[in-house]
Amino acid sequence: MSISKKIIEALDVLENERGISKQVVIDALTEALEKSYKKNYMCPEANVRVEINPKNFSIVLYEIREVVDDVNDEDLEVSLEEAREVDPRKNIGDTLETMVSPEVFGRLATSQVKQILRQKIREAEKEALYNEYADKKDEIITGIVDRVEPRFAIINIGKTGALLPVSHQIPGEQLKEGQSIKVYVTDVENSTKGTHVNVSRTDPQLVKRLFELEVPEIFEGTVEIKSVSREAGERTKIAVYAQNDNIDPIGACVGPKGTRVRNVVEELNGEMIDIIEYSEDPKVFISNALSPATVINVIIDEEEHSAIVIVPDNQLSLAIGKRGQNARLAVRLTKWKIDIKSVSEAIEEGIAMSSQEEETTEQEDLTSPVVQADEEDFWEDTTPSESEEEEEEVVKPEPLPIYDDDEEEDYEYEDDELSKYDEEIDYDAYDEYYDEN
Repeated sequence: MSISKKIIEALDVLENERGISKQVVIDALTEALEKSYKKNYMCPEANVRVEINPKNFSIVLYEIREVVDDVNDEDLEVSLEEAREVDPRKNIGDTLETMVSPEVFGRLATSQVKQILRQKIREAEKEALYNEYADKKDEIITGIVDRVEPRFAIINIGKTGALLPVSHQIPGEQLKEGQSIKVYVTDVENSTKGTHVNVSRTDPQLVKRLFELEVPEIFEGTVEIKSVSREAGERTKIAVYAQNDNIDPIGACVGPKGTRVRNVVEELNGEMIDIIEYSEDPKVFISNALSPATVINVIIDEEEHSAIVIVPDNQLSLAIGKRGQNARLAVRLTKWKIDIKSVSEAIEEGIAMSSQEEETTEQEDLTSPVVQADEEDFWEDTTPSESEEEEEEVVKPEPLPIYDDDEEEDYEYEDDELSKYDEEIDYDAYDEYYDEN
């Protein structure tokens, strides 16, 4: 029996568009025919073999029986005399394969065979889909916004849709159907319902991957991203490093006329990005991380993995940042517990300080260039004027704890209702949508 040309063409489509090889279909069809034949014409314990030619998909089915002296079960056994009529070389204990009439296949083409075959193809399709996207975990993919729901958005990433929960959407960003966006793949789940690709626009690793795409030096490994801290939609700090002294890691990330960092900022909907230089010296690194504030001295406590940072009185609010954001990002970036003090506070508390000359020298040593980038101005001087310093209220926080990458942010947005972000995502609506489409 030969399969029609239309079926062979359909198998080509499965292989080319869905990644299911013809061999998978052959195996599924073989199993379906064997099960159906046993159920309808033989006992379940009987042996049967289906042979399918992979070139033209011609099908031959054989019954397999044991050659015996005394036949007790005709479905499993055949007499020596009958066996030798087919093959004179057969002896007791041998097996005899008998070709089944092609007419049987017409009766076997029932819904049972179709159902088994459909199930096997669906399982193979799910497995192929999972294998394809499992390798994309922790990577960036570009997709099209397919559907926007109150609790999640569905991003079309090719052969499936990725789930972008509200909690992983940039606050303030309005997604629109048909919009092209880049997302970071956080997880690929292979469940009974199928393959679920979970993506994020708020993960700090998204920023890292975007810079890898934009900066050839990072992709090649000559410039390394040491750490990233982020409060999505507002500000990100990224620490970069180059072992070769002749390479400027900050300049490489900024690019000619700021083009490289501009592309990242635009992709993140105008999020401000601070690019600082990493240092093995924790004093220098912590000082850089608190940019654009000026740092006079950093006192390190290795045992407690903490640091006291002393800044000029008029720089305290800048070092702490609005709602403590600058200090908080610096803590996450450096993984050091930081306590920021003004010069007046340090003197009042009896903290030893260098002479003015030594302070100036140390300040020059500790401070390195930092680039702040946002959508409007990539080289803006963010140091506040005297009037701005007087207007902004200085809120002195407790020493900031060390943050792990997996820890959640401990502050609250003023304008966003983040409580809804804690809702558990229900995949049913997502699955229903893709079952219909």
